[in-house]
Amino acid sequence: MKVENFKELKKLIERNSWTKNKEGVDENGKIFTSWMEEIGYSLTRYTREDIGDHLHFTAPIKEGKRLLLLGHLDTVFPPNTFETFDEDDEWIYGPGVCDMKGGNYVALQALRNVYKKFGEIHNIDFLLVSDEETGSDDSKHLSAKLATDYDYCMVFEAAGANDEVVTGRKGVGTFFIDIEGIAAHAGNHYSDGADANLEAAHKLSKLVALTDLEKQTTVNVGKIEGGIGANTISPHAKLTFELRYTTAAERDRVLADINHIVMESTVTGTTATLSGGIQRDVMQPSPEQECWIEQINSLCRVELPTEKRGGVSDANIISSQGVATIDGWGPFGDGDHTVRERASKKSFAERIALVTEIFEHFLQGKIQ
Repeated sequence: MKVENFKELKKLIERNSWTKNKEGVDENGKIFTSWMEEIGYSLTRYTREDIGDHLHFTAPIKEGKRLLLLGHLDTVFPPNTFETFDEDDEWIYGPGVCDMKGGNYVALQALRNVYKKFGEIHNIDFLLVSDEETGSDDSKHLSAKLATDYDYCMVFEAAGANDEVVTGRKGVGTFFIDIEGIAAHAGNHYSDGADANLEAAHKLSKLVALTDLEKQTTVNVGKIEGGIGANTISPHAKLTFELRYTTAAERDRVLADINHIVMESTVTGTTATLSGGIQRDVMQPSPEQECWIEQINSLCRVELPTEKRGGVSDANIISSQGVATIDGWGPFGDGDHTVRERASKKSFAERIALVTEIFEHFLQGKIQ
């Protein structure tokens, strides 16, 4: 299935939709809304003041399974940094061509194809959120709530280099430990102080020791702050760290140990408090997901290559609600989050063809 041109995608690419550019994100949403309404979709808009609105496009509901398509409208590029669209025989270039305006376009084109064939679409809805690139701090609550209405979810982040879809993603959490000590003159009253920096060092060592590479669990202390100057016992320190994990069991193990590390002081006179939390929970492979992949392989006469990724996406949110979720349905591309971002024209065509066929089987009730 050849994509004749990318004029519509160009229209999206050239409209800046940096997460903090609410006007630009909403402009992209307005364009997408006009396309979705042309194929019979209704819109529920979740208005936001400081970020773009979240858009939930819904089709009529009939008896049978329900499928949620998931994408995001925002990109990582501030205005006037990377806003051009280019193409050659093999690639298209621009902000969001693979992450993930290109993926959203794959879903749109496949929906158009089945609408043209059947004259209607039912039980397939599309959620576009506006803050994925900054952690989905707002939209994750909406996504988790809506997820309970669906049996399946397809997320349109970029495909792998060999057209892999994504069956697993690490969970991720960002945490902060604030340590309070007692200031004192380092020369005259050294013993009167309680060194927050030293306590931070002890806690850092213990946090990093929670890493288990065999289980792909990592704890990374990425930032350390503290102290006043060389002649003062430090009265305060702060650790910023990230947890990534592949199973709920590892999440629970590390969280329990983190709490213990926070509560237990090595340096007498220091106290610590923990803040932050899990941003997106783990996306774990499940029997329901495996069954769905087997159905796709059989019905579409393919052998879907699969992979697990360390990075997170909104697939984590939907999957953690117990919904059979597969990510990576967008086109293959690379250079995402850089001014070298590009996506393969061939991959666009292949993805649209496959997703169209999946939608056809779904609408015919062949996917159970």
